[in-house]
Amino acid sequence: MSSPLKPKITGLRPCPHGGIDYLELERLKISPESVIDFSVNSNPFGPPPAVTKALAEVAIDRYPDSEAIELRRALATKLGVTTNNILVGNGSIELVRLVALAYLEKGDLVLIPQPTFGEYEVACRLAGARLLKPWAEREVNFRIRVAGLIHLIRQHQPKAIFLSNPNNPTGQYLSKEEVEELIDTAKDSLVVIDEAYINFVDDGWCSINLIKKGNLLLLRSMTKDYALAGLRLGYVVAEESIISSLRQVQSPWSVNVVAQRAGLLALKEERYFEACRNGICEARNFLVTGLTSLGLHPLPSQCNFFLLEVGGAKQFRQALLEKGILVRDCTSFGLPEYIRLAVQTLPRCQRLITVIKECGILYKCWLRH
Repeated sequence: MSSPLKPKITGLRPCPHGGIDYLELERLKISPESVIDFSVNSNPFGPPPAVTKALAEVAIDRYPDSEAIELRRALATKLGVTTNNILVGNGSIELVRLVALAYLEKGDLVLIPQPTFGEYEVACRLAGARLLKPWAEREVNFRIRVAGLIHLIRQHQPKAIFLSNPNNPTGQYLSKEEVEELIDTAKDSLVVIDEAYINFVDDGWCSINLIKKGNLLLLRSMTKDYALAGLRLGYVVAEESIISSLRQVQSPWSVNVVAQRAGLLALKEERYFEACRNGICEARNFLVTGLTSLGLHPLPSQCNFFLLEVGGAKQFRQALLEKGILVRDCTSFGLPEYIRLAVQTLPRCQRLITVIKECGILYKCWLRH
């Protein structure tokens, strides 16, 4: 007889993500190489050429540095903190789960404003935590009402709070004053702010000094900025006591040698990333204008992706995929009428507008919905 699963595992649903589903493309007889992927919010220009070239020289016959000390030193220098304020991990998802493993117990209450990245909830449920999930309203473009969150924090005193800033999938971005007010209100809570897309924000503000408040943990991703999604690389910035707690529960050799080397090289490529940002900005302006001309209205966003109401998201995604274009169906976010579009290069954005216009995809999806 097989051993029964833990109750908290039974019924746990995996969190859907953007990106290519290779089995799906195989069924549709579509080559992955032919798909234009608008479903992943990464740098569409690819990794810096110097990174790609240098990776061929990485020694893969030795174990990686379990402390990732060289990469941590480079990050510390860039951010103006010490190496003891940084933990490098195998992408943001590993780091989110380390937070839940180190800090949450069965019955703890966690506040997760919605809609947002689903892995926060998965990690908390694995720890047996209870969830408080207030929803932002469509009338304000799904922007979090900070006053409402502050009321909930005072009323429920959650053990932890997860915020995505800028938020995935909405692209909404809270100001420094708003975030600082939340942190100060939640003095007895661990505040986790996921800044995976911070470098794509037009007028971002620096949050690093806020870690001195002692209850803040910042999550950063290097896979989005430098198009390293296949390597999985992220890091945490926090006070030393928080970093020490996470290090105690992290698996040895969590970050492989290739990812560590790529991260080091990418940090030296600021000019490359700035050039990419300019290209993304140009393509985003074109995409918003083109979609608006078709009668679509992208929701306001402060970064490199945005929500788009299309009627039936599932049908819209399927119709585009048959034409070799992949978008993110936001049903898993609780938004079945919306897709999320990540800005691609200008020629790819032009292709998207052409396909929607020529195929009447939008009209068909509204009818079927």
